[in-house]
Amino acid sequence: MESRIAIIGIIVEDIDASSKVNDILHDYGMYILGRMGIPYHEKGVNIISIAIDAPQDIINTLAGKLGKVEGISAKTTYSKM
Repeated sequence: MESRIAIIGIIVEDIDASSKVNDILHDYGMYILGRMGIPYHEKGVNIISIAIDAPQDIINTLAGKLGKVEGISAKTTYSKM
């Protein structure tokens, strides 16, 4: 199956959900190229950016699992390649 490059942007509004996010990301670690996390203390949120190279169904599944976690917002942007 052909892989795609994508960025998943995650905003963690509930800090208690962080462990669930980390568990999900760990499960997909073989596809993750890099991860950047930014704590935004003034607004009480954490911002995570994930670069991923995987088949589109894997990316969709990962983003879907993240989006189902209470207190998490996740959006995906795909490369045109």
